[in-house]
Amino acid sequence: QVQLVESGGGLVQPGGSLRLSCAASGSIFSINVMGWYRQAPGKQRDMVAGINSGGRKLYADSVKGRFTLSRDNAKNTVYLQMNNLKPEDTAVYYCTYAGDSSYFRVDYWGQGTQVTVSS
Repeated sequence: QVQLVESGGGLVQPGGSLRLSCAASGSIFSINVMGWYRQAPGKQRDMVAGINSGGRKLYADSVKGRFTLSRDNAKNTVYLQMNNLKPEDTAVYYCTYAGDSSYFRVDYWGQGTQVTVSS
């Protein structure tokens, strides 16, 4: 079992920044992928960004150049720095963990944190 605890999120104006954090605990595999998905009202849940245990990253096209994902392996924690936020970034953001090298497989989900971009 893996537990994911998220922090960050909130309300920000367009063009602003937020940082999300997610700490994993439990049975962490040495090879894994952690990242974030998001789900806007009435839409499907989509991958935002993922990072493997070696530091290789994958981003959705919609966030490239604006979002930066990083990780601290010693703390089993990932950070999503979100800059130049747009209203269309409004969604519930979910931290994810996969116990292999796949960026699109999710074994565990966080509880979700709301990000609202509005003036």
